[in-house]
Parts: sequence; structure tokens; C-alpha cells
Amino acid sequence: MTNWKGKRILIIGAARQGQALARFLSQQSAKVILNDKRSKEQLKGEMSGLPKIDIDWVLGEHPLSLLDRVELVCVSGGIPLNLPIILEAQKRKIQISNDSQIFMESVKAPVIAITGSAGKTTTTTLVGRMATEAAVSPQKVWVGGNIGVPLVEYLDEIHPIDIVILELSSFQLEQMTVSPHIAVILNITPNHLDRHGTMQAYTAAKSRILQFQNSEDIAVLNREDSGSWELRNLVKGKLVTFGMQQPPMGETGVFLNNGFITLQSNNENYPIMQHNTIQLRGEHNLLNLLAACATAYAAEFPFEAMVKGIDGFTGVEHRLEFVRTWNGVIWINDSIATAPERTMAALRSFTEPLVLLLGGRDKNLPWDELAEQIHTRVDHVILFGEAAEKIASAIGHPHSEDRLIDVHKTNRFEDALEIAARVARKGNIVLLSPGCTSYDAFCDFEERGNIFKKWVNQQP
Repeated sequence: MTNWKGKRILIIGAARQGQALARFLSQQSAKVILNDKRSKEQLKGEMSGLPKIDIDWVLGEHPLSLLDRVELVCVSGGIPLNLPIILEAQKRKIQISNDSQIFMESVKAPVIAITGSAGKTTTTTLVGRMATEAAVSPQKVWVGGNIGVPLVEYLDEIHPIDIVILELSSFQLEQMTVSPHIAVILNITPNHLDRHGTMQAYTAAKSRILQFQNSEDIAVLNREDSGSWELRNLVKGKLVTFGMQQPPMGETGVFLNNGFITLQSNNENYPIMQHNTIQLRGEHNLLNLLAACATAYAAEFPFEAMVKGIDGFTGVEHRLEFVRTWNGVIWINDSIATAPERTMAALRSFTEPLVLLLGGRDKNLPWDELAEQIHTRVDHVILFGEAAEKIASAIGHPHSEDRLIDVHKTNRFEDALEIAARVARKGNIVLLSPGCTSYDAFCDFEERGNIFKKWVNQQP
């Protein structure tokens, strides 16, 4: 592990990841500066969470003078890399890092890391459940990264025999210079183009999960997703694949075979479990299950642990989450859908008539394919937030061939819910799957989903 004693380190961003890293580095006797553009009043909660930590707070702006005598700049997730202070740090050849990079460089146990445009949290949670079933005392299972707690705080408690599972976003990966022992890429579809600019830059960030592997490492790729599969040339070690269809003979992978999730290895098929016993809705969730099983196989978890990990799993909060049946209408919270691609996956998960809540802040993503799907699958679309006009333009005329869809626009989220309640009929599904980020009106997708659930559950 790096000797941090006396090193002067600047952390930009005082949210969850920045706080965890500040605690860790301070405990390692580093000289920590925690910088955030928000005011002291706005950060009251964050500052109270670090009461006894010896760090310097610099708030309200990002002065370039903070870089003087700094040896390392750590950027929290969500902080854009084109900030003048970060560009100046690069100009001065100061190393840029983040909490996930420092964790990966320092952890003693092998790491399983999972990335993708969609399905990361569900798959990571599933692999964590499988790992818990596979673990043998005194082994511990640690799940974190982009979900849960940043694991950098627990480095001193993680032992070489433990199992570590990380969810990694493109924001974390774009600075990475270290790869996990098992690297999983679920899919790569348009997302975060407001941050990365182009699909090429976004894909390049995702690909870094493979870039620093060696011949002893393992990659798990989706052979039916072009974005994931096109990165197979970067694989340096063993390759395990997953997909709905059987892989070519000679390849190792997980697929669906006559109703069974099945492993193909050494040209033999090994059934793991029946598909119809699984409680998750949607083909995208089936792919997440296949990915989790492929990852578990790569990690040498027994089939029994895979089955027990899946058994009883009904999904993760804010991901096609059943909220309530009210007056014969089913209300579903899919607030995690912050890109059109995710909303399309949600629409494919239902056969019932749909009332779709769509909107928020756009990420400069294409809407055409979703608009086509809306014309064939949705009866009522309720648009809200900053992106309402843009999405309305993409949907175009509400009359398409022999289907008429009802399009409403409103600025306020609560008004959108009122409209949904008014137009929905018995047997309908009201689906919050916004296709946009929540930052025009909420802290994050979780706050948006929680407000949705609270409103629905408060109805008589």
C-alpha cells in the first residue's frame, strides 16, 4: 500500500466518495484539502459527518492556488474533468486519481468489477448475494463502488481471502490505470454524452476496465451487445461470455437453453436453474441474471451459491419497482432510467396498456428509437421537466398509422403524477421511467423515485 504520510492531497467534491476518501487519507496521516463549490451552509450535513477529521475545507470555488505543493488530485464521481482546476493540474503534470483507483491499487483481495450502461447495480447486487452464499468462514464479502459505501474506508479490514465486488461507472473508469481480476462489461449504449461528448470517448472510458488486465485475469462480456462485444480484442486472459443464445462450440459462456440458465464449458452444457422460477420482470433483467451467473462461474462460485443468490431476489429499489395497485392501476417506479435506452428496456417488460412518465434533464442522447417504441406501445405519455419540449418534438405527431397516443406536457413532477392518475384506467400500468437525469428538480434519481412512491402511497 502507498505510504500516504505527509503527502499533500486535494480532493474535489465533498459528496459520499470524497468524504470516504478524506477519512481514509486522513487516517493515513496525509495532509488533505477537501474542496467543493458549494457553500458551508449547503454542506452542513457533509461537514458534520467529518467532525474529528484533520482536513482543510475550501468551499464556494475552485481556486487554482489549491494546486500549489499538491502531489495528487482526487476527483469525486460526477465532477467534470474539464473544470479549470483539473485542466490546470494536468498542465502541471499533477497526478489525477479517485477513490476507486486508490482502492484498487491498495486492496489485498482480488476484485470483481462490473460496468455497463444499464444493469450494473442489479448485477452487482446479484453477484454479491451469490458471493455471500459461496463464502466460507472467515471469508467476508465486500460490495461497493458506485453503490453502497465507498470501500476505500475499509481497506485495513479487507483480507486477501475476502471477496470484493465493485460497481464502476464511466466517471470512475475514465481515470483508471488499474484493472480488476474479473472485469465485467454488461453493455455499452448511448449514455452520459453530456459528460463524455462522444460515444467513442464514453466507450474508451468503459474499456479501461479491461485495459490493465494481464493473462491471469478474466473478462466477462455480453456477446449479443455490440458495444461490449467489440471490446473482446482487449481481453488478455480468459474470456467468459453471456447472452440469450448458445455461444459457439469451444467458447465458455452462460445462455438460456430450453428454459434453463445454462453454462457451456469444455463443449458440455451444465444446467444451473430454471428460468421460470425467477421473480424479475423483463428481458434486460434476464440478461443481468445471465451476466451474474457468468461472473460467478469466473469467480469459481458453485452452482448452488448461484441458485441461492437468485432465489427470492425481486430486484433493486427504483428499478422496475412495484409500488402499489391503486384503483386497479399498477404503479411502477423505474426512476433509475436516466437514458432513453433504459426506458425502452422498461417498455419491453410489459404487455399491459401503459401510461408513461417521461422527462427531467436531457443528457444529449438520441430519442428517435424510444419515440418509435412509444408510438407502438404507449397509450398516454406525460412529459415533465426541462426536456419535455425536446422529447415532444422527437415523438412528433401523436397520431401514427392506426394508433393515437395522448401526449401531455407539464413542468412540475407532481402535476405529471396528477395527470397520470386522471388518465389511467383499470388494468393500466403507470410507469415512471423518465429517460432523463433528475438534476433539474431533484438531488438524484433516488429522491425522484422516493417522491413518486410517497405520492402514490398517500393516495386514498
